[in-house]
Amino acid sequence: MEHGTGHVAKILIFAGLLLAAAGFLLWLLPKWGGFKSLPGDIVIKRENFTFYFPLGTSILVSVLLTLLLYLWRKVSG
Repeated sequence: MEHGTGHVAKILIFAGLLLAAAGFLLWLLPKWGGFKSLPGDIVIKRENFTFYFPLGTSILVSVLLTLLLYLWRKVSG
């Protein structure tokens, strides 16, 4: 197996595992009660208007993705 092909294979396997883990978590989510608003999420409710900006959730997702990418780079060398 060539070096380039092996690298692509590792990326595809990692992406598949990540997608399977995300699917598993989404499958379990309704059993846990769904997404709740995290501290830092902004909700503005008016008569005919609701604005929701998930700032706390965005920060959490950013930190988790940064950690996953950091670990992936460490493992892949």
